[in-house]
Amino acid sequence: MSLRESWFIARARHRFAMTPECALLLPGVCAALADPRQPCSDDTCLEKLLDWFRVLTRFDPTVTLVQDNPCLTELITSVLALPEPSPSILSFTLRLAGILAASETRFQHLQQEQLLLRLFGRDGPLNSALWEDASVRSGWVAGVHSMVHHQPALRFLCNGGGIDVIFTLQGDPSLFVASAASQLLVHVLTFSVESETTKPLSTTDRDWPACAQMIIKHIEDSLQSSSASHIEQSLKLLTGLFDSCRAMWTKVLWLRIAKQIKSFLTEETVQAQHMLANLLLKMAWSPVFSDTEGSFWALVTSALEHLTPVQAGPLAVGVLRLYKCPQDVRVQALTVLLQPMDCILRAASQPLEYAGLLDESVSDPATVESLLSSKSSCASLLCQTLAHLEQLLSLIHLHVDLPYASLLRSLMAILQFCNGFLSPASPLGSTISRILINCLRVQKSALDVLAALSEREGCDALIGSLFDVLLAYLESPNTSPTVLKKAFQATSKWLVRLQGLSCSNSQQQQTEKILEDVFLVLQKRLCSPSWEVRDSSLEFLTVLIKCLRDQDEFRQSLLSSEVPRLTENLLEDPESYVRASAVTAVGHLAFVTYFAPESPVIGSQYNKENTVAKLQEILSTDSEGFPRRAVINIFTKWLRQGCTGQLEDTEQFVSRVIQIVEHDLDWEVRLGGLELVEVFCSKTICQLGHPKCPYAPVLSTVTSSIHQNESLQIFCRAKLFGFLFRSLCDCDKPLGQRACDILLCLKSNFYPFGNMEDSQGIEDSPPGPSIAWLQRTLRQGSLAQNFPTEGGNGVDFQDPESMMLALGTVGLEDLHDELNRCSDHVEKSPQSLLGDILATVGTVEENEADCY
Repeated sequence: MSLRESWFIARARHRFAMTPECALLLPGVCAALADPRQPCSDDTCLEKLLDWFRVLTRFDPTVTLVQDNPCLTELITSVLALPEPSPSILSFTLRLAGILAASETRFQHLQQEQLLLRLFGRDGPLNSALWEDASVRSGWVAGVHSMVHHQPALRFLCNGGGIDVIFTLQGDPSLFVASAASQLLVHVLTFSVESETTKPLSTTDRDWPACAQMIIKHIEDSLQSSSASHIEQSLKLLTGLFDSCRAMWTKVLWLRIAKQIKSFLTEETVQAQHMLANLLLKMAWSPVFSDTEGSFWALVTSALEHLTPVQAGPLAVGVLRLYKCPQDVRVQALTVLLQPMDCILRAASQPLEYAGLLDESVSDPATVESLLSSKSSCASLLCQTLAHLEQLLSLIHLHVDLPYASLLRSLMAILQFCNGFLSPASPLGSTISRILINCLRVQKSALDVLAALSEREGCDALIGSLFDVLLAYLESPNTSPTVLKKAFQATSKWLVRLQGLSCSNSQQQQTEKILEDVFLVLQKRLCSPSWEVRDSSLEFLTVLIKCLRDQDEFRQSLLSSEVPRLTENLLEDPESYVRASAVTAVGHLAFVTYFAPESPVIGSQYNKENTVAKLQEILSTDSEGFPRRAVINIFTKWLRQGCTGQLEDTEQFVSRVIQIVEHDLDWEVRLGGLELVEVFCSKTICQLGHPKCPYAPVLSTVTSSIHQNESLQIFCRAKLFGFLFRSLCDCDKPLGQRACDILLCLKSNFYPFGNMEDSQGIEDSPPGPSIAWLQRTLRQGSLAQNFPTEGGNGVDFQDPESMMLALGTVGLEDLHDELNRCSDHVEKSPQSLLGDILATVGTVEENEADCY
């Protein structure tokens, strides 16, 4: 062990050691937990207590913890002595014992006390009526898992029959216990092999450690049994093993069982195929198998061929995401994934008008056709396939070439099947159309893939047909609000793509026509009786403006439509969500109407002052928080992008907004106001330049320098400091933190070399009573009552000299540390936890006394 590691461990032991205060409380807690008369402690408290013991034991393997705190072993003894202990307390005791026994020295100590055998052996809870409770079985598994980290514990488990207990628990009726038992077997097998072998293993039994042999024999026997549940249990165990362990010995183990696993693909009597895809995928991700040629990848190929499309889909998409994979396997996986889409394309038109997705199929096409012809499986298969395609399209680098144009045709066919706009010429197409009509989940999945496809090349020739499909969805009264939202998202992505295409004459005309149609539909949707539709329409408009506001065709189409007027009308919508979205849309619309360098429209219809006044009225009077939050966010966005005019205009604008926001009851609105202040300060300082050091050895020089500091005067006139200092005492902590950060930033600008206390001569001129009062008030934090709004207690927040003194003398750094210190160090400390448990006990005792 290096010197650095030794230092780190010693420091961690000291940091996580039990404090004297906790050591005093622990005996009372242990006594309370072991007392059957006391109500069972909350499971959350018990879990937190176990977490604390895990921390205590992690860096200290010595026996000191149990020797210095005999109450721990007394707790275990007392619980075991109870005729009928509470299942949750017994479960807690099992877990605690496992945590304590995780180090060899503490394990030996507990062994000498004969505690481990009574807890985890045959004479313990295993053979009691309490074993029927799933929490006790779960506690036993968790305790063993914590304990088996050294050889004595492994021998104790194997020699005492514990392995057989775990085998049984694999089939436990509680899925949680069964899963934990499987994970425990993986841990025991891995620990046994890696701690007891010194040379490379072979497939013969004599080379493997005894405990590992027991588990491997159990796996092999289960795989060869006629019991479907035993086969499934072993496949789950192997899946967990290959997922967590990437050592070379796993390949040797695989050679022992590969033949049996392969037989499951072809044996119709064994129904384990649904688990094979996950097992093979975990193996494919392991470097032990990804570099091999031959047998493993041949098995993957066989699985892709023999598994049903539903079973093979996850395996196929997993293989396609691999960096290292034989190309022929990758092509086969893609074929499996695209088969349902190819079938849709062929069903949409007979004979096929365009090239299909596939030249040949991996499995029998009739299987896919049968699934798509069935009402019970059609939508599920398509949703799974579409989800997998979306995963692939989200990857930056694809290792296969997808036929994007054919894929887009297939997606359009699915969407037209769903809304009934396609009249298929084939019997299969007619069946699929009847099944998919108005199928919302397929529509949403297809639109998600359609949106993702907008970022891929090769689909430009189909854009006209694509927008016909999208506009049909946007126009149809049968389109549900959730599907409409997805259609809007896909449309916005493809409109952005459309603007990026080469601008030939015909292309420009097509773009103008599409935009005109989109805004006609949007006008209708903004007047919808459904608030969800109005809300989605406004969100769609906002996205379009964000992405396309610099495009001439877009601006002209937008401003020649009724959309801007209808959007402003929705500022008075009865639904608060819609008003909030309307605020955001109007705020972004301003970038097109009067913030654009060359605004295309001039006139009273788009009056900046009117819009600002409307938004300020919403900020002042709206009864709901969402619209007010939206207003302050828009104002901040305008300010950040320099859209509020000259500095004098901006100062007045910010001042008016602050005076509204500082009294808002919604803390998120006040927080938005602080963000506005932060942006204003930053832009003002950058615009005027950083001030020179404004103070000198004498206070009179400081005063004269203050009056020359234009930025400080601007901040005082805008009434920033009153808002900032009051926010330091806000009962919502994030506001105090943000305000303190802003004040510290201002201080670093006005005092670039330190505090006023650091300057010579300040001792002779201490701060006046008003600043001293301010310091006392700020120290009270959120407990401060009646923080003055206008010059109370002599503090003039609009006086540059006073504010300069306040920045220099108030202990902002200490306040910053206090505000950012998480209260968890008190509320969630071990001492607090122990105190809470004892307080519960004390309450019960008091109640008993009162009753008596």
